[in-house]
Amino acid sequence: MSQTLPLLIELGCEELPVKALPGLAAALADGVHAGLAAQGIELPRDALRALYTPRRLAVLADAVPALQPTRQTELPGPYLNIGLDADGQPTRALLGFAQKAGVDWTALARGTDAKGERFVLRQENPGRATAELLPEVLAAAVRGLPIPKPMRWGDHEHAFIRPVHWLVVLLGGDVVDMELLGVRSGRTSYGHRFHHPAAVALGTPGEYMDALERAKVMVDPARRAAAIESLVDAAARAAGGRARIDAGVLEEVNCLVEWPVAVACRFGSEFLRVPQEALVLTMETNQKFFPVLDGRGQLTEHFIGIANIASADPAQVRQGYERVIRPRFADAAFFFDEDRKQGLSAMNGELATVTYQAKLGSLADKAGRVAELAAEIAPAAGVDSRLARRAALLSKADLRSRLVGEFPELQGIAGRYLAVEDAALADLTESDRQALAVALDEVYMPRNAGDGIAGSPLGRVLAVAERLDTLAGGFAAGLRPTGNKDPFALRRSALGLARSLIESDLDLDVTVLLGNAMALVEDGMIRVAARHQREATDRARDEGVQVSAKQSGTIALPSPGVLKEVGDFVVERLRGYYEQRDGYDTLVFDAVAALPTGSLVDFDQRYRALLPFVGDEAFAALAAANKRCGNLLRKAQEAGEAVPDAVDPARFEVDAERDLAAALAAAEDDTAPLFQARRYEAALTRLAALRPAVDAFFDQVMVMAEDPAVRGNRLALLARLHGLFGRIADIGRLAG
Repeated sequence: MSQTLPLLIELGCEELPVKALPGLAAALADGVHAGLAAQGIELPRDALRALYTPRRLAVLADAVPALQPTRQTELPGPYLNIGLDADGQPTRALLGFAQKAGVDWTALARGTDAKGERFVLRQENPGRATAELLPEVLAAAVRGLPIPKPMRWGDHEHAFIRPVHWLVVLLGGDVVDMELLGVRSGRTSYGHRFHHPAAVALGTPGEYMDALERAKVMVDPARRAAAIESLVDAAARAAGGRARIDAGVLEEVNCLVEWPVAVACRFGSEFLRVPQEALVLTMETNQKFFPVLDGRGQLTEHFIGIANIASADPAQVRQGYERVIRPRFADAAFFFDEDRKQGLSAMNGELATVTYQAKLGSLADKAGRVAELAAEIAPAAGVDSRLARRAALLSKADLRSRLVGEFPELQGIAGRYLAVEDAALADLTESDRQALAVALDEVYMPRNAGDGIAGSPLGRVLAVAERLDTLAGGFAAGLRPTGNKDPFALRRSALGLARSLIESDLDLDVTVLLGNAMALVEDGMIRVAARHQREATDRARDEGVQVSAKQSGTIALPSPGVLKEVGDFVVERLRGYYEQRDGYDTLVFDAVAALPTGSLVDFDQRYRALLPFVGDEAFAALAAANKRCGNLLRKAQEAGEAVPDAVDPARFEVDAERDLAAALAAAEDDTAPLFQARRYEAALTRLAALRPAVDAFFDQVMVMAEDPAVRGNRLALLARLHGLFGRIADIGRLAG
């Protein structure tokens, strides 16, 4: 085994972009790993550690082979029919190849490829020193970094994401001599910009992290993140609460500091009247601070900032953090107070002036459609239809609030707070008002892939109704997603609809729901077109001109096929949902999806019932038999042959037919109550017992008999078998 040496590469820069930093560090390590592998120096990827701070990208490895392995090369020469003449003597082509290779032609080996036998030059090349290869490897790795907008500095042509000030490349204790981006390599790094601006001389790669830590730089991002968490937790506990540490905020802060120091701060308690989500959003998104919560999860007036310096006067740092946050809090408080004065119901009156989509009308039009759907769905969820309608009509009102205007992420959340204080809702009972307020927030759930569905029955009703209208309207208006473009987030709406129905056990026919939604959308499109026509006519009259054909308000309604397209779109989004769950099987999904889609709850039950049978030998045989049934029935249909509706026992000719008919009759009787109760796994277990009779039938019976009556009767028997399994899925698809 060849000698190994530790390796350190460090690229010192001006402060690097925060969001790009982790990706750049990983890409540099990936590039070095790939470059070494291309030279035959194989290492596990995790042997190369990607390290970074705001001012440096680094790669550290404990053991890299000091030499490239010996490599066998093979240079192809002329084929035998070209290299040798009829007497077996070398031709000029072969002699020329051997001369160019520097060997006698008799020293050439022979090899065979797709075209035949040929002469080849096989050589063993000793490996080069890794130190010789590293300049080329590192240069290629840097060129391959994902830098969309490189910058230039100084009077040279080098370009990088930020100006480069130093370069360390150490293999063992030796500097690998090279130049990169106008900087010569050495063994000198630099510590913290303020705490230790002096040079840090490195003897070997193994000294790197400790030497920099003495220079007040935590170069390991994992260690730095853990230190930040620990410091924030300790500061929050000292303030009498617990820190809210968002993973995204933690990563950003980790990319902003080299030597983290926690600074405990507080803001005026008068701001706590503002929705805490607005304050948290400001602290996390705008300032990268960590809020402090009490034992009930409520925001306190404390927050934690992370400084990149251990200041001699911490009070100055704290006051700076507190000063910078106050204006944004004051803005949020002003907007919220103004919204409370106006009231949520008053905002609702402004929705008619806001266009949702040109063909689909205003936000008021959308809210009206959602209200109709919500009132229809409500009884299935045990919700009062009148309350559902009222909540849905208010579900877009907070989009006209000043708070949402400043913080768009708070749509729904602002509505929840404002509904509690809306005087226009005083006629509701306290419980109904609270349910309505919560639902105005939950209508947007799930907001993202990791979010849960709405928690309350009314919230689920609104979430389903909202997505039904969005999907129907989007497809009716021709806004189908294309590639990575999905401006109305129809993919997310489809998945949210499916999840909301399945996970809340709302056992409703999605095809019927989408049909109702599409009908409301079509009626709305007609009204919108008529409204546009009236407006165009009024404008033309005022201006004394004729109304053009384009202004006449005519509109193309969606074709009947659009409804099926929307249903298929929803089912296909379910595929991604199941792919994220344990035990996903694409054949099972396809088998269930092959049946007409009704209740998605039923779809989920059938899918989960089929999963345990995957890989079962007996069931695989039945799946193959079912596939055969489907093929025979399809061929008969294509041939124009009618399959009788009923099986005539008098036409049976062999016992295998009678046995299968008897077994089918018993299975139908046994599974009828199981299907009724949707006990699909029990039904499948019972149907699996049909295998002996099915196997015997196909072994002993010629289905396509010459006698049309016998053939039709046998096809009718197979249709019964196929139909029985078809109550769960097209299990023939499980046969592959």
